[in-house]
Amino acid sequence: MSAVFELHRGTSPIILGFPHTGTHVPPEIWARLNRTGQVLADTDWHIHQLYADLLPGASVIRALFHRYVIDANRDPSDVSLYPGQNTTGLVPETDFDGLPIWEPGAEPKADDISQRLAAYHVPYQAALAAEIERVKAEHGIAVVFDCHSIRSVIPFLFEGKLPDLNIGTAGGVTCDPRIEAAATEVARDAQGYRWVLNGRFKGGWTTRFYGRPGDGVHAIQLELAQDTHLEHEAPPFALSPEKAARLRVHLGDMLTRIEAVATSLSREQS
Repeated sequence: MSAVFELHRGTSPIILGFPHTGTHVPPEIWARLNRTGQVLADTDWHIHQLYADLLPGASVIRALFHRYVIDANRDPSDVSLYPGQNTTGLVPETDFDGLPIWEPGAEPKADDISQRLAAYHVPYQAALAAEIERVKAEHGIAVVFDCHSIRSVIPFLFEGKLPDLNIGTAGGVTCDPRIEAAATEVARDAQGYRWVLNGRFKGGWTTRFYGRPGDGVHAIQLELAQDTHLEHEAPPFALSPEKAARLRVHLGDMLTRIEAVATSLSREQS
C-alpha cells in the first residue's frame, strides 16, 4: 500500500494541513470511478506548492490520497458540515457539480467506507493529532492552519462567484480572536482580492474538531478560490506562476502574522 500522508516536523507553533491536495487513487478504486470521477476535478490543485517555504519553521502534514477515496476533512461519522446545504460526504457520491462519480453499481457501500476510514482517514488524523500534541508540548500552544482551494464558480454548492480568500473559524470559536484578526487584516489589505470571514466555508471538520482555544489548540481554515492561482479552473488545472507569485506574498504575510500572534500567546502560557 502506498504512503497515506507526508509529515514534516517543524520548529514553529504553526502546523499547515493539506487534506485535499493528494491525487493517489488505488487501482481497485480507480476502476470503479466513471469518466467524470477520473478527472479528479475536486482536488485542491497545487496548494502545497503554493505554500511551500512561506513559513520555513512550520510543520506540514499532507494527505496523499484523493478525497474520492475518502475525505480526510470530514467527520468520520459522516455528519454534514453544512446541514441543509449541498455538500459532499465522507466518501463522495458526486463531484462538486452534483454529477455522479462512480460507475453504476460500483458506488461505495458501508463496508467500503469502513475499510477506507481505517486505512486512510484514521492514520492521517492520528498523525495530525500527534503533531498537534508535540507542538503544543514544545510551545504551550499549537495553531492548525488548514489549507484549501476550490473552483470559484460552483452553482451546486453556492450562488455567484466565491470571494478569493475565505477565512473560516466556525463563527470565531476555533481560535483566539487575535489569530482571526491577523488573518482578516491581511485579507482586507490584499489589494485586488475579495475576502470573507465565515462565509460559505466556515471551516471543515479538522478546523472544528481540533480548534479548542481554551485547551491551547487553535485552528483556522483558508479556502482559496482557484482562479487566484490557476491558469484555468479546468483540466489540466495548471498553476499560473504569475498569479501564484502575487498570491504568495499575501499568504506569507498571513502566516507570519499568525505565527507572531502564536508566539505571543505562547509567552502568555509560560
